[in-house]
Amino acid sequence: MLKFLKAGLLGAAVVSVAWSAQAADVADGENVFRKCAACHSVGEGAKSRVGPHLNDLFGRQAGTIDGFKYSAAMVAAGEGGIVWDEQTLTQYLVKPRDFVKGSRMAFAGLRKSADVANVIEYLKTFDEKMASTVGQEQPAEEEVETAMAETPALAADVPLPEHDGQFKLGRVATEDEIAAWDMDVRPDGLGLPVGSGTVADGEVLYTDNCAVCHGDFGEAVGRWPVLAGGQGTLEDDRPEKTIGSYWPYLSTVYDYVRRAMPFGNARSLSDDDVYAITAYLLYLNDVVDDEEFELSNENFTDIHLPNEDNFIEDDRLEEAHYADKKEACMTDCKPAPVEITMRARVLDVTPDSDEEGAGGEID
Repeated sequence: MLKFLKAGLLGAAVVSVAWSAQAADVADGENVFRKCAACHSVGEGAKSRVGPHLNDLFGRQAGTIDGFKYSAAMVAAGEGGIVWDEQTLTQYLVKPRDFVKGSRMAFAGLRKSADVANVIEYLKTFDEKMASTVGQEQPAEEEVETAMAETPALAADVPLPEHDGQFKLGRVATEDEIAAWDMDVRPDGLGLPVGSGTVADGEVLYTDNCAVCHGDFGEAVGRWPVLAGGQGTLEDDRPEKTIGSYWPYLSTVYDYVRRAMPFGNARSLSDDDVYAITAYLLYLNDVVDDEEFELSNENFTDIHLPNEDNFIEDDRLEEAHYADKKEACMTDCKPAPVEITMRARVLDVTPDSDEEGAGGEID
């Protein structure tokens, strides 16, 4: 029985996982691992990308791969006693965010117990200590209990905010906490950090951090977003809405990469890294054609994306029910019956589905 409780944290929840004796299948595990390969790599030359590499995983303390920026929650889990083995991996793969509260792992978990067993068997083949156990039956009806730390307590000396007799929950955000989130970048350059990066440097960073989802040249893998190309397709039934064909402002590119990428490891890039990746995305979209081009806070606002002029100012405040403070129409506002004018699949907002014809409709 494995238990850990991180000092200074409050509360514990118990999770139980049971499985029956069965021989797992490596080939099936390899197929299941395709769901993981967008972020994790295994095999010769494997290195950490969006997620850490998974070679020699068994017996490794959670959150300890050198050079990979783990979430604070994963580091705390390792320091609290979590070591990866068949039992802890089973629990984690079923519900990652329940097993390690606060983990950046975006994957919701594997629903089928056979998939869990098979992918663990596949991972054994990339572990020197476990390779000899591949093909052996798993223990029958074993039960594992893991106590997981949950919410940190507020510091006792932090004052509660005044809410005019309301609930008085939480505390006042510190200046450092506000600064950590006050980082938006606007089209006029307001908010840009000082820094720079070249197309050539961006290509290396993009390959290491972005290509696994968005393709080597921005063409996308599976249903991950396409980032390059698509010029001249906006009037097509299925337009390619990329940085070069649709997006209005370069600041959106920089801000989003800086804030949310790489997927599963957000905020791990330096400001210079983001400049370099943004420069490479400009190169992929033929906005710049020089591999030595350097993007910086000094020349950032000189760059204009091809579709910028086709965006207009939001004028909703000039509409009568806004400008005159009138009530907006909520019923029988359109004289004719509602018609379907576009399908969500065409708009590329429909999530993955194996069902034929899946997709929503909008009017």
